[in-house]
Amino acid sequence: MMNDDPKLTFVQESEDLLAEMEDALLAMEQSPDDEEHLNCMFRAMHTIKGAAGIFGFKFIVDFTHPVETELDHVRSGERTIDSDLIALLLESKDYTADLVQAVANDSEDNIEPELEERGQEILNRLVSGSDNSMEVIESNSHIEPELTELMPTDNWMISLHFKDDAFRNGLDPLSFIRYLPRVGDVIDIASFSNRIPEVEKFDPETCYMSYIIALNSSASKEDIESVFEFAFEDCDIKLHPPQSKHEEYLQLLDEFENDELERIGEILVQIGAITHNELVDSLNAQDEHIDTMVVDPQVNEKPIGEILVDRNSVSQPVLDKALKKQEEGRTQKTKEAQFIRVDARRLGQLINLVGELVISNAAVKLMVDRYNMHDVNEVVTGVENLVEEIRDHALQLRMVQIGDTFSRFRRVVRDVSKELDKKIDLVITGGEAELDKTVVEKINDPLTHLVRNSLDHGIETPEQRLAAGKPETGVLRLNALHDSGHIVIQIADDGAGLDTEKIRAKAEAIGLIKPDQVLTQRELLRLTFEPGLSTKEQASNLSGRGVGMDVVKRNIEALRGTVELDSERGKGTLVTIHLPLTLAIIDGFMVGASNERYVIPLSMVEECVEMHSEDWELDETRHYVNLRGDVMPYLRLTEFFDIPTVEDRIQRESLVVVRFGRTRAGLVVDELFGELQTVIKPLGKVFQHLKGVSGATVLGSGEIALILDVQGLIGMASENVEAEQGMVNHG
Repeated sequence: MMNDDPKLTFVQESEDLLAEMEDALLAMEQSPDDEEHLNCMFRAMHTIKGAAGIFGFKFIVDFTHPVETELDHVRSGERTIDSDLIALLLESKDYTADLVQAVANDSEDNIEPELEERGQEILNRLVSGSDNSMEVIESNSHIEPELTELMPTDNWMISLHFKDDAFRNGLDPLSFIRYLPRVGDVIDIASFSNRIPEVEKFDPETCYMSYIIALNSSASKEDIESVFEFAFEDCDIKLHPPQSKHEEYLQLLDEFENDELERIGEILVQIGAITHNELVDSLNAQDEHIDTMVVDPQVNEKPIGEILVDRNSVSQPVLDKALKKQEEGRTQKTKEAQFIRVDARRLGQLINLVGELVISNAAVKLMVDRYNMHDVNEVVTGVENLVEEIRDHALQLRMVQIGDTFSRFRRVVRDVSKELDKKIDLVITGGEAELDKTVVEKINDPLTHLVRNSLDHGIETPEQRLAAGKPETGVLRLNALHDSGHIVIQIADDGAGLDTEKIRAKAEAIGLIKPDQVLTQRELLRLTFEPGLSTKEQASNLSGRGVGMDVVKRNIEALRGTVELDSERGKGTLVTIHLPLTLAIIDGFMVGASNERYVIPLSMVEECVEMHSEDWELDETRHYVNLRGDVMPYLRLTEFFDIPTVEDRIQRESLVVVRFGRTRAGLVVDELFGELQTVIKPLGKVFQHLKGVSGATVLGSGEIALILDVQGLIGMASENVEAEQGMVNHG
């Protein structure tokens, strides 16, 4: 990967722009007339092209420039946007992302021929569908009626109405007309005689002259206005830009960075839509209007933009765009004031340091308790509270909403549904739920596989759905919610559901189960997570090779999570994933077994009861307890970890009831030490396969305590009960 920061910035900004472009393209399928989405696409391509040119990435400029041109044809109305064009633009976006990735991989000097050929093929299809023969000219309702006949020539229209005293003040109107060729070509001049009075009332010293001049020029409005600099007090001057200038102003507004300017008039001056003199005149008119409001309270306040439009200084579309840009600038400033980019590695270092602070604080508290330093106990408690707040805020910095991850699947659903000739709607809820960024990054691949499975295996074709009495459009739902220190992610479809008979037959065929083995509905569905099991009769490039669901389960379990499956034939399938909110620091509950100490995530602890309470029944043979009518499996930690019992020690066993997802179990321990902040330390490679343990933590005394894998322990406790039950039935 490259090391220089400028190139890294180019890659990051380009990726953000391309993500915005994809969102806009997908939105335009629903609202093809939305100008804002179209401008967003154009702005993305234009910005990437400009930045690539600065860095000398010619291969990116060569591709993005024709794409930008076609987007401009759409904006000007020369080309109609439809589903085919959107598909081509999505391909163009993906190809641009590949080019940006080439820069990220430092391979911009050695682009593979296959990549170049793919880009040329996309451009050929994109340009071949364009029809630029049609001229689209929008009328400007604010131009005077006399100008309409001259408008199609796309010229500047200059309206000059000299005042009565122009001659007396030494002005020669023709001198301005003679000077105009220096800034452009005078195409036509129309003079008006409506102001000339009858002969008996005619005054040769009074100026009655009015002109409309058609000027073809590439000069700015400011430059053309400067021709009449000495006539401002003796002539009413109006400059009406050609249609091409209006489009130029709109494009300039798209590119305009409103970093410092917030006033609408200053924005319009900055892009050349109005001149400084026009702004001053309009501000003076606004002051006069304010004076009128003082005299007549019923007169409403008039914004400067409205005055500029009324005076024909600017067109309404340009003003509307400028107002949007003004609002965007203010919003952006607010966002920039709230957010800053932080290197993820620095954030990780901060959280690691907070973890060490938690451990050090625990050591201080232990020393205070050991030496009965009651006079500093209050101070230590205060520090402990501060450390806990710092911990929570530090972890919050790395929390992100899962909605961004969910939104990426809009493109997946669109592409896959078209490929499979299906109609599928994606419904996203709970996108505001937050979890650790590291968890989000690692859950993306499992989610992608599950979504593709629902699209391919689950939801039927429109014909099949109609035959089954369903709407022809299937629905895929992504939902997220918080539950007891965990986040729950649900992927649900209203498709055909899973055929448990086929699952059983395939499992028997590959030797996963025996033909006479009795399995519940839930156990049959769990078999889909076994390696090599797929009921798809023909493999596709989406799913059906039986090499994915086991990987999905393994990746989720590596995040200390669990995945469950529910399905009803003909109704649909629901996949439920439980994940911890963070992988760094948790609230724990410490227990003891003999001389060893263990930590249970506090969010998974439901209750603690004494071992020999009369309220519940214990079956030592089959390893289950009946707690107030609720039967659950249990494990005794000393037996599970094979810990030697300490002689001459009075043990008062307790049962800790834990829950993960929808399953519960009991853990029998010797001691209860209570809550503590737990910094999760990963186990070394030697201990990675240790059953029942997910990590370790350092206590204030410097000792190591193992963090229990509650999910794994519940599973093993359930297996023990089933095994014992099988032995009893067999006997």
